[in-house]
Amino acid sequence: MEDLLQSLILQYGYLAIFVVIGLESAGLPLPGEAALIAASIYAGATGHLHIAAVIGCAALGAIIGDNIGFWAGRRFGKALLVKYGPYIHISAARLKVGEYLFRQHGGKIVFYGRFVAFLRIFAAVLAGANNYAWRPFLIYNAAGGVIWASLVGFGAYTFGNAVHNVTGPLGCAGLVIAIGATAILWRIARQHEKRLHSRIESEALD
Repeated sequence: MEDLLQSLILQYGYLAIFVVIGLESAGLPLPGEAALIAASIYAGATGHLHIAAVIGCAALGAIIGDNIGFWAGRRFGKALLVKYGPYIHISAARLKVGEYLFRQHGGKIVFYGRFVAFLRIFAAVLAGANNYAWRPFLIYNAAGGVIWASLVGFGAYTFGNAVHNVTGPLGCAGLVIAIGATAILWRIARQHEKRLHSRIESEALD
């Protein structure tokens, strides 16, 4: 995979960075962070790419790709959950609870999801499927995309291959934390499902 990324970057330069990261952000399981690291190292070693342009293309790809994933989740995700949710024990009441929890914590999921490999692929789609408002999504998404691209890009540009020794463990740790936090939130939601549903209904009537 690294050889393929390097080949794409050598042949297509900034376009390869933008497309790979954009497609990953839209929901496809592609190595977007690896592409950013490879391009940043290449920029530092050869000078054939400008690091500011590499980071700009990465951030732009992340933001645009996430927005595509968001609208795909909004257009198709909710409909699929409504149609097939009962088969996996996701009732209409639980869908409302999920939307409520996303309204409360959606900004954190969107922003910090950019730094976790698994969430980086699905956070935008989940935001759309859970009817998270687009304007706050855009703000948190843009902030996460710019900061992520800057930290990873400048890190790889400055420290070279050593950045892999940091991003790998951090990504794994972030994934474990994200899974743990999701499990805790889901357990809390299950324990207080009826109370949350009653609160949602009362807020809807206000």
